[in-house]
Amino acid sequence: MGQPPSPFTSHLNAFLHYLKVERQLAANTILAYQADLHFFFSHLHHRKIDSPAEVNQSHLRSYLHKAHAMGISARSNARRLSSIRLFFQFLVSENLTPLDPTLGIDLPKIKQSIPKSLTIGEVDQLLQFADLPDPLAIRNHTMLYFLYGTGLRVSELVRLPTIGINLTAGYVRVLGKGDKERLVPFGEELRERLDHYLASSRPLLLKGRKSPFLFISNRGTAMTRLRFWQIIQEVCLRQGVLKSISPHSLRHSFATHLVENGADLRSVQMMLGHADIATTQIYTYVDGSRLKAAHKRYHPRG
Repeated sequence: MGQPPSPFTSHLNAFLHYLKVERQLAANTILAYQADLHFFFSHLHHRKIDSPAEVNQSHLRSYLHKAHAMGISARSNARRLSSIRLFFQFLVSENLTPLDPTLGIDLPKIKQSIPKSLTIGEVDQLLQFADLPDPLAIRNHTMLYFLYGTGLRVSELVRLPTIGINLTAGYVRVLGKGDKERLVPFGEELRERLDHYLASSRPLLLKGRKSPFLFISNRGTAMTRLRFWQIIQEVCLRQGVLKSISPHSLRHSFATHLVENGADLRSVQMMLGHADIATTQIYTYVDGSRLKAAHKRYHPRG
């Protein structure tokens, strides 16, 4: 992508420092902001714009138009514009530029996508194991049950430390995005499966070694996201689940089933670790879509 032209470089460095120190964002999130801004700065450079004070709305609109012409999705363009907007808000707050050119620029309209979730019957089919003599099978089953039972992100699950589990109180302490900590409760069935895994399977996998992680590989190391995705595919094949399932499908199912059974959005937001409740509100559309489907199928004027 190349380096942004001066004086954008110093402003960008100050902005990234702000994201890290004051906003306390995760490293990957900061890198995403940096990448978005590099693309924008490159566009400005080609138009011979050398200072943030020279940027106006026409530059922003031409940038978004060019990105759209290149096949960049509305969702990606919306994210890029959000990055640019936060950058200019920072510059204005620090008196580094007089005006924010993003004011009055609307985010590209994004088609509301409904998360793919499993039915309760499909979850039961996925998690139903008749016999689990193998410590790896016990670990796999426990991980799948844990993901559905807590709604954790797969990145949180594979790096979850054993000390984060409180079997007595029935909750897990999670360090999520931006190093923000949250508590997620879990039920008695998951507690029993965790207890069984910790007592019978994990020691066999460790073979006398030590690891801080709850779920470990047969080498005693932390599980990778890729390996866990492969495990889900293997279990789906063995259990006869034909629907395409990812780790995120179980997180979606966790939230969807909570909302369908009457859980309030604020509680679901806290368990999922969403910074903004607007992100959690997607799960109200899942329930609404099923109501519309039922109306269309059964109502005489549907």
